Amino acid sequence: MVKYNCLNPIAACGLDLLGNNFEKTDDFAAANAVLVRSAAMHDLELSENLQAVARAGAGVNNIPLDKCAEKGIVVFNTPGANANGVKELVIAGLMLASRDIKGGMNWVDENKTNDNIGKDMEKAKKAFAGTEIQGKKLGVIGLGAIGVLVANAATHLGMEVYGCDPFLSVQHALNLSRNVKVVKTNEEIYKECDYITVHVPALDSTKGMINEETIGMMKDGAIVLNFARDVLVNDDAMVAALESGKIKKYVTDIPTAKVAQAKNVVAFPHLGASTAESEDNCAVMACNEIIDFFENGNIKNSVNYPAVDAGVCDCAARIAICHKNVPNMLTQFTAAYSAEGINIENFVNKSRGEYAYSIIDASAASASAVEKLSAIDGVLKVRVVK
Repeated sequence: MVKYNCLNPIAACGLDLLGNNFEKTDDFAAANAVLVRSAAMHDLELSENLQAVARAGAGVNNIPLDKCAEKGIVVFNTPGANANGVKELVIAGLMLASRDIKGGMNWVDENKTNDNIGKDMEKAKKAFAGTEIQGKKLGVIGLGAIGVLVANAATHLGMEVYGCDPFLSVQHALNLSRNVKVVKTNEEIYKECDYITVHVPALDSTKGMINEETIGMMKDGAIVLNFARDVLVNDDAMVAALESGKIKKYVTDIPTAKVAQAKNVVAFPHLGASTAESEDNCAVMACNEIIDFFENGNIKNSVNYPAVDAGVCDCAARIAICHKNVPNMLTQFTAAYSAEGINIENFVNKSRGEYAYSIIDASAASASAVEKLSAIDGVLKVRVVK
């Protein structure tokens, strides 16, 4: 029986997929699997029982990835499950930055008791005039699940769309509209585009990518949208650019205290994936990842271990091993089975950085072989799938 714990409310449509082999527990320390959305896990004590963490969402900055990897805990996320919800909010952000809709709505609210509002609005509306996005250039930095949807939608709105992603996958390339002009460098987007939207993860190479230097490359009056991570934008540089007018508007779904107080900022309280549909999609994907992991040993969409697929578990015995990515590990694994006189029918091994994951299908189960595997230096966790 697999015990799972929910650190945040998880949509029932996902939890309902967990069958009779799964049992919910309120005791975090007793859980074999944890489902989480935004709850912070960095200060939590990770017990030896814990084998998997599934984040019902894309970002995993609330999870101690290295600590989990070192303890043989596989961390999953759900890339693309909330992509449409974020895409729709980005499009709304484009409109709000181009037209002073917020200013106009505030005027109506302030004048709602005015009996002459119908007449007075004709004089007042010129203060809220804006520009249309049709024919303007939009640069999309990062062509993952969200970036591709934003780029495609913008082409249908009549925008001239540029995209850049040095790690563009085959799947996302196939989904990208042929009307999107893919360029090789972000600099081309900074220099060419009227609107720039970033959809990249927070890595050492991307943190602070929107800074004084890159803003200096942009057109005067450019509009920047950030629905990815706050650390991608240097706050001081952005506030200074807004003050000078170099940047006309900054639209963000993750405002910091400094940015929230700046002028010409359109900010939302992290609403991108806050739709019923996104929450359902994330819950379903996260639970399916957990099911496949515990029932078959497979890993899909992990952020700290490699993707490994050994198919449906229909063999006599299957073992899954989280281990360090060091020489001579596989030889020791096969030796453990050979010593027991057990034939290995299938062996899948993949590595990712310092860590690796192996699935071994054998002709028979052996508690002694499992003990031998667990005792090997560099093995972090051995799990009997079947």
